[in-house]
Amino acid sequence: MNDRHFATFHIAGFTYYSGVDVFENLKIGTALLLQAEPENKFDPYAVAIYFQEEKLGFVPKGSNKLLYQFLNLGYPDLFEVKISQILPEEHPEQQVRVVVRIVEKK
Repeated sequence: MNDRHFATFHIAGFTYYSGVDVFENLKIGTALLLQAEPENKFDPYAVAIYFQEEKLGFVPKGSNKLLYQFLNLGYPDLFEVKISQILPEEHPEQQVRVVVRIVEKK
């Protein structure tokens, strides 16, 4: 099996969105969704992270440019995104770690 790892990061802005509201529903292995935000006025490569319909925050700057480009070109199914670590005792911006992998070819 090939290594499909693409990126690992904490969710940026977790305390400013719905992360606190859904925190108890988040578990290691929970699937998340990525969505490019081309109209974001703070970051031209903004990629939002969603749990179901709830925005949790963003892929941090420095880890988002390639993800944004693939998503913006219409390849949302290229990635599998899951929670890889939950640390409730940490600062909210460091509580949830995410892993992004390339989807395995069928």
